[in-house]
Amino acid sequence: MTESAAQPVPPALPVTFRPTRTRAVLLGAGLAMFVTITAVAFLLETLSAGERISFVFTAVLLSSVLVLLSRPKVVADEAGVTVVNLTTTRRLEWAQILRVNLRPGDPWVFLDLSDGTSLPALGIQPGVARAQAIGDARALRALAETRGTGANDH
Repeated sequence: MTESAAQPVPPALPVTFRPTRTRAVLLGAGLAMFVTITAVAFLLETLSAGERISFVFTAVLLSSVLVLLSRPKVVADEAGVTVVNLTTTRRLEWAQILRVNLRPGDPWVFLDLSDGTSLPALGIQPGVARAQAIGDARALRALAETRGTGANDH
């Protein structure tokens, strides 16, 4: 993300950033897959009860993977940011976030942290909705610059 001449106005807090289109596709596909596999299990008359149960179990398992993939989000509030990725959740204070990065080709936003590490924030990803991701990254960057250690850099 490049610096623009005019600083974006930070959004009102609390705010949640998530890849809404990607989430809708994943949850819709998961539901469709579950319904289809379960319907097949009950329409095939030659299956035993155990086989039907294994079909439904497989449908639940596959749908659960898609639900897990739809989990990422970034929630900003007055106290800081909560980054929810696939299997982890991390709470950060504003002062811990030095920079919000979304460079061309990045699959998602990266947060440069005061401990010298970088945290991927999968809740802002340009895959399906590039314009939304860029706007969300700019909004999160504006929040971090006004509330965190970035505010002292100006």
